[in-house]
Amino acid sequence: MRVLLWHVHGSWTTSFVQGGHDYLLPVTPDRGPDGLGRARTWDWPASVREVTPEQMRDLDVDVVVLQRPHEPELAERWLGRRPGRDLPAVYVEHNTPAGDVPDTRHPMAGQRAIPVAHVTGFNELFWDCGSAPTTIVEHGVVDPGHRYTGELPHAAVVVNDPVRRGRFVGTDLLAPIASVAPVDVFGMRVSLLDRTPRLTAFEDLPQDAMHAELPRRRVYVHTARWTSLGLSLIEAMLLGMPVVAIGATEAPFAVPPDAGVVTTRRDVLLEAVAAFVGDPHRAAAAGRAARQHALDRFGLKRFLRDWDALLAEAR
Repeated sequence: MRVLLWHVHGSWTTSFVQGGHDYLLPVTPDRGPDGLGRARTWDWPASVREVTPEQMRDLDVDVVVLQRPHEPELAERWLGRRPGRDLPAVYVEHNTPAGDVPDTRHPMAGQRAIPVAHVTGFNELFWDCGSAPTTIVEHGVVDPGHRYTGELPHAAVVVNDPVRRGRFVGTDLLAPIASVAPVDVFGMRVSLLDRTPRLTAFEDLPQDAMHAELPRRRVYVHTARWTSLGLSLIEAMLLGMPVVAIGATEAPFAVPPDAGVVTTRRDVLLEAVAAFVGDPHRAAAAGRAARQHALDRFGLKRFLRDWDALLAEAR
């Protein structure tokens, strides 16, 4: 099957393109948001091919995977065919609803031709998709292997653009966490953080480098209050890291009790971080449980099998 999709979320796309299809990704001269093309910091197979907007008019496409509200119009303009009318399409919703939750109306509500695939059950439940058919395809992640050493008695946090996104991603929690353990923050634009004592920023590391550095830290802390289930959380579990997470959105259902601590209490969060940092054996044991759970629930084979079924049904 020939699948057209835009490079929007690098980690998710890395898993998606591991399937047995041909993947066509638009590329523009500036490699802007509508034409990023192939990833430069992830290892993608040769089945992922870049196509320019000019080439798209002559493309034989079997299905379009949409991920942003403006993509149906963009696809029609570049392909000359309307997704959901002239060719099959699926819309992937990566995000939690914003605005007037729980009354937030989804951009694809009010139509029946294009199903909306949510990445978590929480998202499917909270978005108002109206008459649009919905389904859930939970994340699947390429296994980076068990790499945990926990040699550094630090807490690791992964968050992109923490200053702009603020409380949504728990930026305000970094200083309190740093009061009980050194905090290493990984992601994009993390160097813009205030210079908090015992907080170190590691910006824009390639995926391989990230997978090498994260598991040297004693515990992974998931600070997001209102985001979808972050792939970095699943990757940390696969790496064998124990997890301390804010008990919001899908996180309480993704982290089992033996893999770490999920809480909505600030004091319990800080106590859990301090406890794992101070007890390497307990941390390692929780990390092993986290890895096994992530393999069982978020394995790549299940993810690709679910997507094969959905793409075949859409076609």
